[in-house]
Amino acid sequence: MICSPLLPSMILEKVGLCIRISSKAESLFWRAERIFFLNGEQDLSSFLLVDLGIIKYPKYNCIITDQIFVDRVELLAYEEAIEVAQLIDEALEENDNEKVLRCISIADSQIDLPSSRVIGSLASSSAAFLLSFTASWIYSKVVLLGVSFLERERRYNYAINLLRRLLDCFTCDGRRGFWTLRLSVDLGHLGYLNESLSVAENGLLDPWIRAGSRMALQKRILRLAKPPRRWKVPPFSESINRKIKEVQVVGRPLNCEIGKKNRFYGEDGEQCGVEQLALQHYACEGRGWYGVHTESGIWLTIFGLLMWDVIFSDVPNVFCTRFQTAPLDLETSSFYPARKTLIETQLQRIHEGMAEEMLITSWESNFGTSCRGINWERHSLSDLRAAVSCVGGRCLASLCQNLCQDYRSWSSGMPDLLLWRFHGEYKGEAKLVEVKGPTDRLSEQQRAWLLLLMDMGFNVEVCKVSPPAKCS
Repeated sequence: MICSPLLPSMILEKVGLCIRISSKAESLFWRAERIFFLNGEQDLSSFLLVDLGIIKYPKYNCIITDQIFVDRVELLAYEEAIEVAQLIDEALEENDNEKVLRCISIADSQIDLPSSRVIGSLASSSAAFLLSFTASWIYSKVVLLGVSFLERERRYNYAINLLRRLLDCFTCDGRRGFWTLRLSVDLGHLGYLNESLSVAENGLLDPWIRAGSRMALQKRILRLAKPPRRWKVPPFSESINRKIKEVQVVGRPLNCEIGKKNRFYGEDGEQCGVEQLALQHYACEGRGWYGVHTESGIWLTIFGLLMWDVIFSDVPNVFCTRFQTAPLDLETSSFYPARKTLIETQLQRIHEGMAEEMLITSWESNFGTSCRGINWERHSLSDLRAAVSCVGGRCLASLCQNLCQDYRSWSSGMPDLLLWRFHGEYKGEAKLVEVKGPTDRLSEQQRAWLLLLMDMGFNVEVCKVSPPAKCS
């Protein structure tokens, strides 16, 4: 197709003057946005969205005592690391193995640069969350992507070396659990079972290994720690093997070959997933449960509402702009100690049965304001009130405490269903249910959550949905 030579002039006549931004100017804007917003998701349109009333951010005080980047050298190193991270993402998507290996090599060589050795001083301080703005942190994410790539390629020796590097360089890091687990597994792939067992056992002594990763290591130890490697049964054996109540629900599948999505016919004859079928089962006559399929969503909403004043309290350096939905340290170990007194006061109020009142007040004061974890549209106030009332103060306080102490580990993997029912006008009970299809199994994180919830006093169970013995 041949374009008319008049086309450019015709376009200019319609659209008016066009200006092309130079690459240097574009880079300058990118850098300014990165420094201001401290993430790669927001840009200058955030100002417009606020002015138009489309997004409303919480009110908090920005108390700045430390700079995010110590100097220009640190900033440039951070930007270079981001470029390498973008390159490996592109290479993995394009299946360019050579480029992936180059990115891994670069990240491996830069992960402990002298200029970025602020790790040791920051990791144990109240400003540990600033680690995520160092080049080393970004390179560690590149290295981990490299580990996954190498494992798929069955290059376990290289993967093992990289995992050891990560564990050596980041001694105070919540990701150590996953790294340790992968190291143990990869050693097992090479037949080094004694070393694999030792890595898993030492991992349990690491205070930074928590939640699902800790349970996965315990289960791995139970598989490997048998005579003649180990003669004693690990002390956690009984706890980790506790039986979780199961109920069986028979559903009519769309066909005899159950697919990945596990579609069934519901009790109303309509097609549905296993979670919807389970909700119908619990709601049927004689059981009377109301509930929602929410996984972690409703709990993060309840947590955000009950702990709103804690989340947006005055803590230095955690709020740097007016466009944040959470403090920078929410998902770090710094969050709890920096607000210990305030958190414990709120937890005590929840424990004493004031959660519903706190929830209503927070909802009415902050409705529509963006806060990480809160979904204003998905969960109604009436459902939240019913859930809080039926769960009870003791269980709710324990749950909120765990999220305050380790939001990153415990903000995912919650059971699929939250059910409640009232006995009379004021008393009720709640149940948390993990739903599994015919071929599904509990993940380590899900099992960790269920056992933790049992320890807190929650009523939990696993609902197994399966087809009839024979498809008719």
